[in-house]
Amino acid sequence: MQEELKIFLDKKVDAYNQPFFIASDPICVPHSFSKKQDIEIAGFFASIFAWGNRTTIINKSKELMQLMHNAPHDYCLHHTSKDLKQLLSFKHRTFNTTDLLYFVEFLKYHYKSHDTLETAFVQSMKKKDENIENGLNGFYDYFFSLPDVPKRTRKHIASPNKKSSCKKLNMYLRWMVRNDKKGVDFGLWKNIKPSQLIIPLDLHVFRVAKKFNLITRNQSDWLSAIELTEILKHLDQKDPVKYDFALFSLGVLEKF
Repeated sequence: MQEELKIFLDKKVDAYNQPFFIASDPICVPHSFSKKQDIEIAGFFASIFAWGNRTTIINKSKELMQLMHNAPHDYCLHHTSKDLKQLLSFKHRTFNTTDLLYFVEFLKYHYKSHDTLETAFVQSMKKKDENIENGLNGFYDYFFSLPDVPKRTRKHIASPNKKSSCKKLNMYLRWMVRNDKKGVDFGLWKNIKPSQLIIPLDLHVFRVAKKFNLITRNQSDWLSAIELTEILKHLDQKDPVKYDFALFSLGVLEKF
């Protein structure tokens, strides 16, 4: 039974892990950049905005990139007060100007002393970590380590400590870490192994996984994301999160 499932899901991965997948997915936003730091920042915002209609997510992400003069790294490091005023009209669902200004402040703080956002995730990881959990918890603490953090902004960054499935950040990490040269994921980051990634568990993936009896739990939370990822490791130990292409596409594109 497991071998049949592997064959089926592998075929779906091969079908959807293709360049055509990019255009209608939020990953198209970072794909419009070539500079590493621009890809990181554009991808970070696109993943944070990733709830609801995908077309809206893409459009709002592109709108923000335009407000940042389509040079997000340079903008975050060198913006003026006039530049920041141009952000005051931006809003995406519950993500508002207060949140955006803090995000920009953090990115300026981080990139002043680091040339990649990867260090924000790996600094709390230990050599023997089997997955990214310590990295995600550490990122949350680091992200909100600046003075005068708006209380409302904390809801936009998830962490395993808060029992969240961390769908958005796990999707972002998939984009940055996986490197299969298929043209979709970037493979920019080298200090996190694909085997340490956790499946981005959105409601579509959760529903399809339940249909395949890959999850026993009834909540779409961190423990369910771990459970599903461990099952997927039986199908591909080194790259379990590649099955995100299969499970997500079955749920969203094929209405499985």
